[in-house]
Amino acid sequence: MASVVLVAFLVPLGLLARSLAEERALAAARQDAQTVAVFAGGATQDDALLQAALLTANDGHLSTTVFLPGGAVVGAQVARTDSVELAALGRAFTARTTDGVEVLLPVGGTGGVAVVRTFVPQAELTDGVARSWAVLAVVGAVLLGGTALVGDRIAVRLSRSVQDLASVADRLGAGDLTARVEPSGPPEVASVGRVLNGLGERVVGLLADERELVADLSHRVRTPITALRLDVETLDDPDERERMTRHVDDLVEAVDTVIRTARDERPAVPPRCDAAEVVRDRARFWGVLAAHAGRDLQVHLPSGPAPVGLTAADLGAALDVLVDNVFRHTPEGTPFAIAVARSGETVTVTVADEGPGLADDELADRGASGSGSTGLGLDVARRTAERAGGTFQVGTGAGTGMGAGTGAGAGAGPGTRLTFVLPARP
Repeated sequence: MASVVLVAFLVPLGLLARSLAEERALAAARQDAQTVAVFAGGATQDDALLQAALLTANDGHLSTTVFLPGGAVVGAQVARTDSVELAALGRAFTARTTDGVEVLLPVGGTGGVAVVRTFVPQAELTDGVARSWAVLAVVGAVLLGGTALVGDRIAVRLSRSVQDLASVADRLGAGDLTARVEPSGPPEVASVGRVLNGLGERVVGLLADERELVADLSHRVRTPITALRLDVETLDDPDERERMTRHVDDLVEAVDTVIRTARDERPAVPPRCDAAEVVRDRARFWGVLAAHAGRDLQVHLPSGPAPVGLTAADLGAALDVLVDNVFRHTPEGTPFAIAVARSGETVTVTVADEGPGLADDELADRGASGSGSTGLGLDVARRTAERAGGTFQVGTGAGTGMGAGTGAGAGAGPGTRLTFVLPARP
């Protein structure tokens, strides 16, 4: 923009400088012609005064010639041209030639019309133009350089402010809720910085409220758990009482974990666990219930570790949700399997059963369930997989490696296959 403005001003100034130089040279030529014309005509023409005037006029870069009526030529010796003949008819004018400009002035006298011709060479017409253009060019370069420097400083200041905003936004998006920006730059950018800081404070406040709410709700569960423990202690069968006591202790530990996790404000570290080890541990727990319910449980694990980007608690909780679905939504005696497989950079954890399968409308919305449950199980599993950068897939078919089953429900339906597809962690 600065370049356009400079060109718009400097080009006309350059053309004006050339026009003024030419006009100055022509004005000097007319002055010489008029001075000589005073002595070249009239009733009292004096040759001596005419010669003196011509000597004075020709003492510079211009040359002046007088063409007398009788054909004599006084002053600078040049040929009589068509322009001179035209001026002899009584017309004063300026004629441009290949070498410069002629200024022709007719002077009437007793013997006829004399013509005074002053010639301006091309060099005189452009005298000083190059110098003027050079000055304009230097002025333009200085102005353009100053504009570029100021523009660069403004751009650096603006871009630094925007880069700071982008950096803080990235940190907030990555979970660093302590990130704040120092508002700077133009008012609009500074306003965005203040809004971003306010957003960070708002998120921190909302998360704190959510932690306290979750902790309070979890704490309320302690009352019915205490009542359940008292009921368990009244059981007559010692083995049954011990088994139920272990389950109540596991429930208490789970509630305590929820409370600790909800109130833990430490920065999160990248999670990691061995999916095979987690499945092995949870299979021991569910194996007891499966044997009690007459369900055949098969477990398929890889020969080596299968690390994934989840904590053992998160993966175990999601796995419990899927296995619980098998117990809730399949007929008694329906066999199922839990399998872990690693292929290259991918780890899959699958829970498959031979039940009647899932209808499409059962998967449509979070919180929707036609069986009296909360309907959040599969959504919890999906979100767990997405936190690890993977996906959660729902399909049909019990898959290979499952036995025919021994319960009454074996082979009763197409089966359901629920699979975590997770990236392997190094």
